[in-house]
Amino acid sequence: MLPDDVQTTEGDTTRGDRRRPGGGPEVGRWRLTEDVDEYLARAGGFLRSRPGRHVMQLTWAARLRARGAEAFGCTEAPVFGVLERAGEVEAAFHQLRPRAVAPTPLTPEQADGLAAHLAALGHPLPAVSADHDTATAFAEAWQRRTGAVPALRATRLCLYGLGTLTPPDPHPAGRARLLGDEDLEEVMYWCGEFAAAVGEDVTIDAGTWAGTRYADKRYMVWETPDGDAVSVAGMNPLIGGQVQVDVVYTPAHLRGRGYAAAVTAEVSRAALAAGAREVVLFADLANPTSNAVYRRLGYRPLTEWSTYDFAPAAA
Repeated sequence: MLPDDVQTTEGDTTRGDRRRPGGGPEVGRWRLTEDVDEYLARAGGFLRSRPGRHVMQLTWAARLRARGAEAFGCTEAPVFGVLERAGEVEAAFHQLRPRAVAPTPLTPEQADGLAAHLAALGHPLPAVSADHDTATAFAEAWQRRTGAVPALRATRLCLYGLGTLTPPDPHPAGRARLLGDEDLEEVMYWCGEFAAAVGEDVTIDAGTWAGTRYADKRYMVWETPDGDAVSVAGMNPLIGGQVQVDVVYTPAHLRGRGYAAAVTAEVSRAALAAGAREVVLFADLANPTSNAVYRRLGYRPLTEWSTYDFAPAAA
């Protein structure tokens, strides 16, 4: 539980052109809560105003609301924060303890204010994960405030947003097929292959499936004319006006034939048909092939994404 005196707290976190009647600068107020419904009541409109850039906050709030923190191995209640100034929401964050803190885009001043606020409350933070500028600003501020040493993870991502969907040309022979409940064994197989390929330490079987991050997605496979499934793409539910394409995988021996592009185009089309105002996906910047595929399909870079891990300050 958060102490009663910090369920709603104030901090001098932002400076700007707006002024108080007395002439001094207005300051932002970070409000912290462990209640996801309270968080969404305050920040929901702000998060939905830019659903693509706020994909992580929208997605995890929805997951926690539907399944609870225990389903994701959290040892403590999650913490949510909303930055308000003059009655308007300017930023937000969530932390699934003991995981990374994940803020929306912050200015350096806001990042410093959040670091100061969390440090004063004694919040332990193992990492920060956000757009690169925000993550860097917060990591530097956290080091100043706590002495913790940040280390940038080697894996860097790009967050893409779909512009005009452009199907692949030439188009590989075959068709896309939406997997349903009756295809659970096939879905688990594909997700297990994907997890192994990206080095994710997770067990995927009938006993663990409901507790994985894969269980709330829908999946399509690309099938050859002979009916062989050769590539898979998944998408998260429509949340706050956006759909995230998540899990795109083709076995190594079948790559280079256009299968991933074809199934990604079809799952993107399905997301638009479901009513998404924005369709987004993450790609590893170290993989030029996948980045080139997404760009040809009409995806455009929104921002780079980084994670900094924090080591304790030297004694």
